Amino acid sequence: MTVLLEACVDSVASAVAAEAGGADRLELAARMDLDGLTPPLALVAQVLACVRVPVVVLVRPREGGFSYDPGERESIRDAVDAARALGAHGVAVGALREDGALDTDFLADLVAAARPLRVTCHRAFDRTPDPLGALEELVALGVDRVLTSGGAVDAAAGIEPLRALVRAAGGRIAVVAGGGVTPEMAGRLAAAGVREVHSYRALLGPAGVADAGRVRELLRALGCDAQSRGSGPATPGTAE
Repeated sequence: MTVLLEACVDSVASAVAAEAGGADRLELAARMDLDGLTPPLALVAQVLACVRVPVVVLVRPREGGFSYDPGERESIRDAVDAARALGAHGVAVGALREDGALDTDFLADLVAAARPLRVTCHRAFDRTPDPLGALEELVALGVDRVLTSGGAVDAAAGIEPLRALVRAAGGRIAVVAGGGVTPEMAGRLAAAGVREVHSYRALLGPAGVADAGRVRELLRALGCDAQSRGSGPATPGTAE
């Protein structure tokens, strides 16, 4: 089975290079030195104008934890509304209660606000105390994807939890393996049943911008036909 590659990018140059290399989908973020924050609306508009592969906009208003006050919740809703209005393919959101469990009430509000966009639960998921229970909650909410390292420091260390999540998901929600994904671990992820991966640092060239050759290298490691996938722009919305 084909493994889908979501490239995390933080600039127009990286977005264009990732598409040229054959990435199936982009997650657009800012401040990757802070593990990713909501990108400026101008950048979202620029990237959407330059690429044809689906673009998921990360919505995370600040670094740190994922329990939000009323003002932060309003800014998250505003960012979701803006991504939808600009024509993004999806949004990546996440919120936790003080006890670390998913904030299902707020997430339900965000899913409703985002539609018809696809919704990803970002790596706030990895801080939940009961990942399998949280997975069922996301399914019930209608969330389309969950980005996770299996609760480990990176996807390589989380292979077995990822395998369990894929098995529990049963096709009801896509489990996207993220967290330090490299070509060296690609085969192990595929063998664990992972069919979508998310990568950032492994795709960067010396200048700190995504490199099309490194995208193709990761695709080859995943057993994909990188040459044909990077030969031209994809049809919008195909990376479902």
